[in-house]
Amino acid sequence: MKRLIAVVVTYNRLGKLQETVARLLDVPVDALEKVLVVNNASTDGTGDWLAAQRDPRLIVEHMSDNLGGAGGFEHGMRLVTKTYDPDWIVMMDDDGRPTAGTFERFQGMDVSQWDALAAAVYYPDGAICDMNRPSRNPFWHGKVFLRTLLGRGGRDGFHITPEDYQGAPKQIDVSSFVGLFVSREAIAQIGFPDGRLFVYGEDGLYTLTLSKSGGRIGFMPDLRFEHDCSTFGDDDRRFRPLWKVYYYHRNLLMLYREASGLFFVPLLFVVFPKWLLKTRHHKGERRVFLRLLRHAMWDGLLKRTSVDHGSVLKWEQAE
Repeated sequence: MKRLIAVVVTYNRLGKLQETVARLLDVPVDALEKVLVVNNASTDGTGDWLAAQRDPRLIVEHMSDNLGGAGGFEHGMRLVTKTYDPDWIVMMDDDGRPTAGTFERFQGMDVSQWDALAAAVYYPDGAICDMNRPSRNPFWHGKVFLRTLLGRGGRDGFHITPEDYQGAPKQIDVSSFVGLFVSREAIAQIGFPDGRLFVYGEDGLYTLTLSKSGGRIGFMPDLRFEHDCSTFGDDDRRFRPLWKVYYYHRNLLMLYREASGLFFVPLLFVVFPKWLLKTRHHKGERRVFLRLLRHAMWDGLLKRTSVDHGSVLKWEQAE
C-alpha cells in the first residue's frame, strides 16, 4: 500500500471543514494514513472544534496568523514531509473532499509512471467544476495552441474536455490543489508551493513548475472529488471579498509569464483589456476594483510577492 496523508487548509468555514474531515476519517486507515488540518487562525470556532476531536489520525496545526491557502499548503506539506515522509500527499481546501471509494481506487492504481495525479472535480450537484479543470499549456503544444487560437478558443481550447472525464488517464501540465496527489519524488524534485502568493495561482504555478522540470502529471477520471465552493457573487462575476481581486490577477499574471515564455509581452495586449472590462461587473465599487487591479498588474509584472495581506486590505478599504 502507498502511504498517503491528506493536507487540508481551512479558514472560517467550520461547517464545510466538518464535512470534509468526516469524509476523510471515514476512509479506511490502510487507504489514508493521516489527515493534517492547517487552521489559518480561524475565528469562527474552528479551533475549539478541532481541539475536541479525538481521532488519532487527525493532526492539527494552528497558525497564529492567516497565511492564506498558499501559505497553509506550503506549511502543511513541509510539516508532513519532514515528520512522516509519506509516499504521497493529497491536498484540498476545506470545501473540497473525496467521493466514496476514491482513495481505495488510488491505492489500487499503478502510479509508477506519474509524479502527481489530478482528480476529476465536480460540484455537489454532479456538474463538472470548471475552475478545477486541469489543462495543457498551449504555449508548449502546437496543436493545443492552434486549437485555442483558431478553433474552440478560450478555456475550452486548452483545458480537459467533458469527454475526458469519462475516458482514460491523460497527461496534463497544470492543475488545482483540490484533489491533487503529489509524490515524494515530485517534492524532492521541485520542493514546495510558494506560500507568499497567499491565495490563487499557487497550485497552477506549482504544477506548471513540476511539468516544466520534466515531471509527469496524470488526470485520473476515476479519482473523484467534490468542491462545494463560492468565490464570486450571485452573478458569478463579482469577487467576494473584493480584496481577492489583487491576488487573483497578480498571481495569474505570474502564471501567464511562466506559461507563455517569449509570448508573454504579446499576451499582455490581450489580457489587460479583458481585465479592465471586468469593472462593469463591480458597479458601485469600480474605483476600489481598479485600485486593486492596478497594484496587482504592477506587482505581477515585477513578480513581487512581498506585499503583506494587511496592505491589500487597506487598498480595499481606502476611499
